[in-house]
Amino acid sequence: MKRELPDEAATTALGQYLAPLLTPGMVVWLNGDLGAGKTTLVRALLRTLGHIGPVKSPTYTLVEVYVVSRIYWYHFDFYRFSDPEEFLDAGLDEYFRNDAVCLVEWPDKAAGFVPPADLVLCLRFPAKDSFTGRVVELLAYSERGRQCLNILANHFSQGVA
Repeated sequence: MKRELPDEAATTALGQYLAPLLTPGMVVWLNGDLGAGKTTLVRALLRTLGHIGPVKSPTYTLVEVYVVSRIYWYHFDFYRFSDPEEFLDAGLDEYFRNDAVCLVEWPDKAAGFVPPADLVLCLRFPAKDSFTGRVVELLAYSERGRQCLNILANHFSQGVA
């Protein structure tokens, strides 16, 4: 499924619709260009679920931890990895549990070690001289991922932003 996100408000709206669909044990990969809105999307997810504190990019910390409604939400950013094995060296495999939702930016930098995604969101800037916002492509790789996409597609087909 592809959607145009003309501005930050549209990215936030996508996060708001997606938030209640994610369940413990899910892994969501966030691919895309630098500055395309991956952390903005995560911030919207967490705010929708009731998190009121700061939500920052984990570029330098590798992971930011949030506990919302007794569910652990782990936001990873592997952009600075120079070798995929850094994933294991940092002990990050321990975070991928059945009581947590893992949101992973730059999963390709930990290829072969980061668990497979239930859902992949690819945020990109479109080609020049076309749409000026961003485009998101959502792909499902598990039954839970497909359920999320079906519900989102239903929202969007009903004219919801």
